[in-house]
Amino acid sequence: MTEATTVLGVADIQRIMACIPHRYPFLLVDRVVEINGDESGIGIKNVTVNEPQFTGHFPGRPVFPGVLMIEAMAQTAGVLVVNARGSDDPAVSSVLFTTIDKAKFRKPVVPGDTLRFHLTKVTRKRNLYFYRGEARVDGVLVAEADLSAMVV
Repeated sequence: MTEATTVLGVADIQRIMACIPHRYPFLLVDRVVEINGDESGIGIKNVTVNEPQFTGHFPGRPVFPGVLMIEAMAQTAGVLVVNARGSDDPAVSSVLFTTIDKAKFRKPVVPGDTLRFHLTKVTRKRNLYFYRGEARVDGVLVAEADLSAMVV
């Protein structure tokens, strides 16, 4: 098994798409601005009013869905894991989101906000990675969760 040792400062959208299979409209991370192997990283999501979820969530008062913030945290964690192991590692065909615990939503996120997903690895057990995630807007905590992902 390959140990995670790669440290890359940032991942642009091309690198993100090389690491995870998500595409529009479900690719929710625009950039990863800090990467410390698979230990920690910060993903960015620029929230814009022309995204499809805002047609129904909510008409006249668009609010970014909390469940999508959790998914974006998981996508950020997936980028960290695959990037650290190497997207060309034959042992990595995909990373799957496996658990969500202790999810809390603290403040609404609206178009014009920039979400920063702070992920910190808690532990790793074989092919399972456990992360603590926090979503922040302008430094203010808007959501948090513990999550795990499995390399398959």
